[in-house]
Amino acid sequence: HVQLVESGGGSVEAGGSLRVSCAASGFLTQRRCMAWFRQAPGKEREVVAAKTTVLSPLTFYSDSVKGRFTISQDNAKNTVDLQMNNLKPEDTAMYFCAATPSDNGCYGTWQTRTSFTDWGQGTQVTVS
Repeated sequence: HVQLVESGGGSVEAGGSLRVSCAASGFLTQRRCMAWFRQAPGKEREVVAAKTTVLSPLTFYSDSVKGRFTISQDNAKNTVDLQMNNLKPEDTAMYFCAATPSDNGCYGTWQTRTSFTDWGQGTQVTVS
């Protein structure tokens, strides 16, 4: 049974930091492209970061978070984290963890929402 469970969201002032975590079960995160998406009220869900070790290690970031957010993967714990620094009010959103099908890497697909078949329930991040 595939499951993704996010944790670690919360409220923080602008300029602060938060770390959200995604615990995966039923599959190995190292066999997939793992990504963090976010969705603000009234807006479409957008990818912010993706990471894979399928074939070769690759990490991707959207322009809006590059230099501020860091995605990391712990294969021993089967988790994928997103460290968010220098947070801005526009980072306020529900953050979702997502995974592609097994053995699918990120290259060429990480920006496409439909590439990801497994999703968590989300964790709220609010920046004031």
